[in-house]
Amino acid sequence: MQHANTLVLFDVDGTLTEARQPITMPVMIALRELCRHTEVGFLTGSGMEYIKEQLWPALNDLIIRHNCHLLPCNGTEYVVPTGEEVLAFQTIHKASMVEELGEKTFYKLMGILSVLQADIVKEGYNIPLTGNMFQNRTSMINWCPSGRSATTQEREHFKALDKLYGIRKKYIATLNEQCQKNEIDVVVKLGGDTSFDIYPPGWDKTYALRHFDRNEWNFWFVGDRCGIDGNDYEIFNFLKPTGRSYETGSPEETVEIIDFHILREVDQYDNR
Repeated sequence: MQHANTLVLFDVDGTLTEARQPITMPVMIALRELCRHTEVGFLTGSGMEYIKEQLWPALNDLIIRHNCHLLPCNGTEYVVPTGEEVLAFQTIHKASMVEELGEKTFYKLMGILSVLQADIVKEGYNIPLTGNMFQNRTSMINWCPSGRSATTQEREHFKALDKLYGIRKKYIATLNEQCQKNEIDVVVKLGGDTSFDIYPPGWDKTYALRHFDRNEWNFWFVGDRCGIDGNDYEIFNFLKPTGRSYETGSPEETVEIIDFHILREVDQYDNR
């Protein structure tokens, strides 16, 4: 028995998967069972290519595929998987950061980011420099000082240096100062373990709720970056008063949240 108009939203990296890693069978089994009762949404700061890469096994499961919503880039994109034999994707909505900020302001922002990237290199932190430091995801910019092309080992190396020197903590403050000085109205958040997400105000993960009538849907959220600088902060706190917002520390803990909290409440509702 499926719960009409109930949507459980999940962050991906650190919540359903380890960072940049594929989904595991225990998490898939939990999601499949959840999809027998509710719909689920994969709400991530990453783009569609990472959803496909990390969640491909889940999207090829017909029970999950027919009951899920794909919400990349904080939900500023909305995509639904389609098809029976062959998996396909239909884009419902896609926002543009350049249109929102204006081209002149956008290029000014990219100039600031380029200067700060060069400053990190000159500071001599000895971080890996792997390429693809800036990723334009249309509705947000992802800035990864060590590069999105980093291997798992290189990512771990950057994480250790970041913990030691507070690199991202320093540069999130510097970037905010520079944006304020240049009258660039954007929000800067820590993206995953190695990067920053930069987007217009209001384009945090609560944006995803715009795609659903809030008077007709019940929402849950599970994420791992719920602190003030994390990109789960706004939606976690928006839904917290409902008691349906959870912070997780790992995919294994997410399975426990599904099994011992969400499904139990859904079962109680079904049995009323």
